[in-house]
Amino acid sequence: MVSNHGGEKNIGEMTVLVTGASRGIGAQIALRFASVGMNVVIHYMNSHEAANEVARKCMEKGAKVLTVAADLRSKEQILRMKEKLESHGLRPDIVVNNAGISHYGLLSDVDEAQWDDVMDVNLKSVFLCSQTFMPYMISQRFGRIINVSSIWGISGGSCEVVYSAAKGGVNAFTKALAKELAPSGVTVNAVAPGAVKTEMMDRFDEAELKQLEEEIPAGRLASPEEISSLVYFLALPESGYITGQIISPNGGWVT
Repeated sequence: MVSNHGGEKNIGEMTVLVTGASRGIGAQIALRFASVGMNVVIHYMNSHEAANEVARKCMEKGAKVLTVAADLRSKEQILRMKEKLESHGLRPDIVVNNAGISHYGLLSDVDEAQWDDVMDVNLKSVFLCSQTFMPYMISQRFGRIINVSSIWGISGGSCEVVYSAAKGGVNAFTKALAKELAPSGVTVNAVAPGAVKTEMMDRFDEAELKQLEEEIPAGRLASPEEISSLVYFLALPESGYITGQIISPNGGWVT
């Protein structure tokens, strides 16, 4: 139970906004929060049907669910998303900045538009969403901002320079904002997974996946459920002393 100037709020009375929640890790995060009866806001950009399917599964768990479409590269669209939430009586106590795109290829082949797109979706969106929704958290002296980063933001990935740079920016943003918001009772952390069984791994064939698994001390890829459990833990009221951390569930791949 959380105490704030507006009274006490149980975990089931809170609202979580998960960006990029129509599939993969984001969808599993939404389902994890729905399992405790939390109000879940499922953000998507274009995948309307997929987002509705995630919403249906969340509602089966007894959660109040709202789906919202927005291009997170646009401050204007994020503000419209905020207005829609408020029109439904929802203000996020927890924001999970999960939306992202990958890019694979030699840096010499990257053009400026590709660089800007990866940076805007992976990093600018974290800035805009955090800036938009943190005032409410500050006002109630409780909140959680959890950024989904990547192992490549820590170690760097060959042929993933742009993506690595964006996620490295997310990690630095996390550490800095955590210091800024700590006096207000708001924590900011990042989860930086290693290889996870999601659609992002579809570019690898069976032989490549086997080789990848052999490089990981745990001998396997992570499941989206394992990542969502960590995100959920960081959102709990009793996790309030954990802030500014980049936690990387990666099976011992990078230590």
